[in-house]
Amino acid sequence: MNANLNAAGVMISQTVPAPVSSHRKSSLTAGILYLLTFVSIPTFALYDQIHAPNYILSSGSGTAVIIGNILELIVGLTCIGSAVALYPVLRKQNEGMALGLVSLRILEAATIFVGVMFLLTVVKLHQTSAGTEALVNSNTLVIMYDRIFLIGQSLMPAINDILLGILLYQSRLVPRSLSLIGIIGGPVLLAGDFLILFDFIEQRAPLIALTAVPVAVFEFSLGVYLIVKGFKPTPGTLNK
Repeated sequence: MNANLNAAGVMISQTVPAPVSSHRKSSLTAGILYLLTFVSIPTFALYDQIHAPNYILSSGSGTAVIIGNILELIVGLTCIGSAVALYPVLRKQNEGMALGLVSLRILEAATIFVGVMFLLTVVKLHQTSAGTEALVNSNTLVIMYDRIFLIGQSLMPAINDILLGILLYQSRLVPRSLSLIGIIGGPVLLAGDFLILFDFIEQRAPLIALTAVPVAVFEFSLGVYLIVKGFKPTPGTLNK
């Protein structure tokens, strides 16, 4: 609250907005970036055509795949950004685990970028009307993409969410019930990943989508909570 004199010499008061704390800025940034990770959901439909055995020999457009690639690049960048935004707060709780989370998120983003390169190569083969001799290479690249997708956008997020859930649970920066969703959801997603790795189930089977629901709920709820509420005050975050 500031007091000033007006033209008539009468004292008037002005309300000065309280400065936004660095931790509030971190929570807002991280929350927005977590919600942005959901832009990749349409890729499941956009990539349908590349799983056709003779995709590069078809006359269809590669626009849908390119759009999906752009969405995945956004997700990769948000992976890094969200971890970096959370780091200043989480390191006060456990610096080693916080640094580990940043490192794993960077690795997650790297696998996403590699997967995008695989698909862009497939699109290039399609656009250049590559012959049947390139068909095997194209199908191999798609298989490699599916595997790196499993690692980068399923297995890695599961591990990251377990780690983040534990950090948040211990620090009480968010409601513990929210943290528990990540701690429980991560192993559920990992179970689905191992079923795929050991060929018990197809990667695109509906059951696999169900194993991702708890992690999706955790990340979406966390994003909304961080935007709306921010971090709960703790001895390490109060007035920061």
